[in-house]
Amino acid sequence: MNPGADADPAEAVRDRHFMRIAIDQAHNAWALGEVPVGAVVVRAGKVLATGFNHPVGTSDPTAHAEIRALRAAAELVGNYRLTECDLYVTLEPCAMCAGAIQHARIRRVVFGATDPKTGAAGSVVDLFAEPRLNHHASLLGGVEADACGALLREFFADRRRELAAQRARDEEMARLATDPRLRGIEVRFDDEEPAAPE
Repeated sequence: MNPGADADPAEAVRDRHFMRIAIDQAHNAWALGEVPVGAVVVRAGKVLATGFNHPVGTSDPTAHAEIRALRAAAELVGNYRLTECDLYVTLEPCAMCAGAIQHARIRRVVFGATDPKTGAAGSVVDLFAEPRLNHHASLLGGVEADACGALLREFFADRRRELAAQRARDEEMARLATDPRLRGIEVRFDDEEPAAPE
């Protein structure tokens, strides 16, 4: 992993440009209530395919941003090998995505934020540097890392606020359900015996 260190200034500009597109894709995931991760597959300086995290909404544990972008790109070119393609992703790939990237023969992987829990590009393990594997994409991390990390932090802070508000609403409803003053009115017909006191 080489955090944000592009030797070529023009390549650094391109990397930031494509990472911003991946960030836009991450916003699509957030809009659907998914963890905001976005990915872009680029070939010859042009966007070939995009993807965003959507495992919850699709009930598909493999529907990570990278996998969805790789599937779309492979379908477009009619080949699962994407040898002349680069992948931009807002979060360090996990082991599953790293495996798919290697199978697709992606030339270069550029990611934004590191993932200290499941990152497979150096944070937890580095599958891209594993010498026993037969394909090694070049790797660059830390591109637009602040923006990518901020998006994830904001999402999870928002999620925690929503859960706390829901818990507060649930507790209030439970309290109201047991308040004897809110039992409602007693309805009785003239020919009925009065209810026995509790």
